[in-house]
Amino acid sequence: MTEDEYDAFCNGLPATTHVTQWGNSSVWKVGGKVFAIAGWNKTRSKLGISFKVSDLSFAILQEQPGLRPAPYLASRGMTWIQDYADPGLDDEGLKLYLRESHRLVADGLSRQRRKDLGLD
Repeated sequence: MTEDEYDAFCNGLPATTHVTQWGNSSVWKVGGKVFAIAGWNKTRSKLGISFKVSDLSFAILQEQPGLRPAPYLASRGMTWIQDYADPGLDDEGLKLYLRESHRLVADGLSRQRRKDLGLD
């Protein structure tokens, strides 16, 4: 997935906002909370994409080639995975996990905030 494809996909999810921060990373939020982060790894040609996952998905995905606990986030006890090298996830698998990350983060918002954003 290219950065343009990543941005277009995340932009199509409900109530999202985009910022560029943390060393020129493409950061997507729902309700002001981060659900996806992408940036180029200087030593690799693949776009590194980090996303929130369930505890079970975290246990499974971190063992897969091309995936790892997301730097910084996972070391702080958060269940975030980074797709950073080949083979990693295919585009459809990545989209599935980005949708799920969006849902997990949105579900953590207050009921009123979800209502205000049109997520309920």
